[in-house]
Amino acid sequence: MTVVSETPAAGDFARRLVAMRPKLHRYCARMVGSVIDGEDVLQDALIKAVEAHAAAGEIGNPEGWLFRIAHNTALDFLRRRQRQEAMRSAEEVEMIVDQLDAVTSRQIASASLRTFMRLPVAQRSSVILMDVLGCSLQEICEVMECSLAAAKAALHRGRTQLRVFAQEPENVPQQSLSEADRERLGAYVAHFNARDFDAIRAMIADDVRLELVSKTRLDAKAEVSRYFGNYSNISDWHLVPGMLEGRPAILVFDPNDRGAGPKYFMLLGWTAGKVATIRDFRHAPYVIEGAVYLI
Repeated sequence: MTVVSETPAAGDFARRLVAMRPKLHRYCARMVGSVIDGEDVLQDALIKAVEAHAAAGEIGNPEGWLFRIAHNTALDFLRRRQRQEAMRSAEEVEMIVDQLDAVTSRQIASASLRTFMRLPVAQRSSVILMDVLGCSLQEICEVMECSLAAAKAALHRGRTQLRVFAQEPENVPQQSLSEADRERLGAYVAHFNARDFDAIRAMIADDVRLELVSKTRLDAKAEVSRYFGNYSNISDWHLVPGMLEGRPAILVFDPNDRGAGPKYFMLLGWTAGKVATIRDFRHAPYVIEGAVYLI
């Protein structure tokens, strides 16, 4: 959750951050290969943007400025994971950026996070910016801080490589919950779906921490108990234990729309058999877009 001081300019900036958040997350998630890590990168980027905004003066292209911060924050994240690759090609060749047909365009936009991660960083960034988010070549140059020739080269090579990847099976290994995770997630979900929130409260640690992503944070059992009360007043949810990006997760479905996939998800952390952390993405439904999940 980011906080911006209340002045007219700050208010406009805060509204822009809210409006841009799903689009920025889409970029971050594809850059780092994970919707969950993408949200972490996004939160770091928004904090940096808020801190830099007051001293930045008049910003000619606020969206480009925010994307540049998100881009650099994603690169920092990749460096920390020791996956950083060369940002620019040593060979800057001039080429025309080809117009994509509708089928190829849809293939690129719907490529999985895992597939994007197979591209070098510069290619990945340029393809996401243009073919997923609709940015211009000039905007790509500004975000990546590179020449037009380098942007064109990266875009052309990235598109070419994605076409190759599209012909290959993804070979994603099937994963399943461990017996321990299935048992404790199953108990939490069963009590939640039964609206037995007293039983849920008995499962959480006294110093439990809750993050309602993009909304608020609560600490300790007394505060977090109010969160369960809010769920008791609504009926647009049904919880199912599963896995998301290889992590144990609770997938949340709309019981009134049985044909749809999960609307959002929750992540739990455990300490000594008690729920120590809850991360609920109800107010950030954009995060689940493109996520690989299993039930």
